[in-house]
Amino acid sequence: MGNWNTTSEFILLGLFNHTGAHLFLFVMVLMMAFTSLVGNALMLLLILLDPWLHRPMYFLLSQLSLMDLMLVCTIVPKMAADYLTDRKPISPAGCGLQIFFFLTLGGGECFLLAAMSYDRYVAVCHPLRYSVLMSRQSCLRMILGSWFLGAADGLMQAAAVLSFPFCSVCEIDHFFCEAPMLVRLACADTSVFEDVMYMCCVLMLLVPLSLILTSYGLILTAVLLMRSNEAHKKACVTCSSHLSVVGPFFGAAIFTYMRPKSYRSANHDKVVSVYYTVFTPVLNPLIYSLRNSEVKGALSKCMDQCAALSHD
Repeated sequence: MGNWNTTSEFILLGLFNHTGAHLFLFVMVLMMAFTSLVGNALMLLLILLDPWLHRPMYFLLSQLSLMDLMLVCTIVPKMAADYLTDRKPISPAGCGLQIFFFLTLGGGECFLLAAMSYDRYVAVCHPLRYSVLMSRQSCLRMILGSWFLGAADGLMQAAAVLSFPFCSVCEIDHFFCEAPMLVRLACADTSVFEDVMYMCCVLMLLVPLSLILTSYGLILTAVLLMRSNEAHKKACVTCSSHLSVVGPFFGAAIFTYMRPKSYRSANHDKVVSVYYTVFTPVLNPLIYSLRNSEVKGALSKCMDQCAALSHD
């Protein structure tokens, strides 16, 4: 066994090889990443510029877009550079930063989605108290809490993982540094850390998911009691958009972090990681723009203003 030191490098084995089929898949991943960047940046811009969207629901949505934007920027550029240059080393500091940002953004998004479900619960079940329960201060506290909890988890896991001694061959069978993959390379007893990491996963995944399911259970009960078809339809459309985001995100995260060791496979981990680092960030702006008349209206207004400026 050789101890890891500050001059060591990890080797990311990557997601693709240089066959024709994998080149095609690589281009598809890049296209999805670019679409995600454009879609989330556009969503942020619309929410910033349109006064009609300066409401709690869209304030929370802007943070979701920001997290997705940062997540893609954390993972995809390094993966693409490694594939194109065929050089795959990453320094311990770079690896630690990837773990930190990935867990900060992923964990923060879990709690942010819970905050968004609470916002929908208040809007549907307590509409007359909405301005009080979802005030600017309350909304800001939810957002700061989401970022703080995600950052605390990311900092703890990044520091703990990199404190282990690693064997002389530090090849990571992945396309980015992820805590469970690095733990497998450690030349030390990691059982205590793995137990702590599992508890963190319970906190960061199951607690927000429980809050989300509770909120939507109460919303469903309220919707079934509604007599207005218009209110019934509006509530269903708004909530179904959110559930379309929640399901894939939490499903992929639970599959990666909470399934038993005996069922883990490096290839499965890589495919699922692509799903929640590239594919899910593409879905979010598409779902919220295509199924939201207010966002479509803001986009149409913005395009009209741009067209008017180009004619002047």
